[in-house]
Amino acid sequence: MGHQNKEMDVESLQKIGRRRGGCLDMFLVMSIIFLFVAVTAVAAGGVMFVMTLHPNLEPSPPSFNIEASKQTGGTSSPAYKMHKFVELEATSSELKNFTMQWAPVAFAAGTSLGSNYLFDPVQSLLKPKREGMYFIYIDLNLTCTFSCSAGVLSVRVDDKLTCEVKLQAVADSTPVSRKCWTVSRITKGQGLLTQMTVPEAGLQNWRLEMSSRFGMFLVD
Repeated sequence: MGHQNKEMDVESLQKIGRRRGGCLDMFLVMSIIFLFVAVTAVAAGGVMFVMTLHPNLEPSPPSFNIEASKQTGGTSSPAYKMHKFVELEATSSELKNFTMQWAPVAFAAGTSLGSNYLFDPVQSLLKPKREGMYFIYIDLNLTCTFSCSAGVLSVRVDDKLTCEVKLQAVADSTPVSRKCWTVSRITKGQGLLTQMTVPEAGLQNWRLEMSSRFGMFLVD
């Protein structure tokens, strides 16, 4: 009789263990699903924010309309009144291996550098003041001046975002655009540098347009 009770106790413990193991597996699965949904929601929120500011833009978020803000004195666009936002424009048309040079965009009411950011124009270093999730984007515009070589142009924002442009060998003034974006956590005071990389042979006769942009805004 005692032997049977022991067997029943062992079987009961095994069943309880299996139930607990099943509950733990379900908890882990639900946690992973929740994390995935949360990250997706943040990314979707970033896209919706940009699309709200620019309803005619394509789904991959390009830069904000600085020229329209200049013409209206900066009063028509709410983006430039928001301290969470920053947008920088390219100041060099060269394509080479170097730290890209940027500058805030000036308009009638100020610049496109929000109060949440510090920008070092010498190092071209952008530093958010607050830690949090940031929507980061790059809008690259290039033009072939004459008989251009093929190759891959890569622009990297530290370890947060890499944007590659595959350029074809062309003989005319062909414009090429590439827009890249991501949502990533940035710690307080973390500086961001943008590194450009070109093939060893270079990208002959390709030019980066000054309309190219690098920007970000605080999501949470």
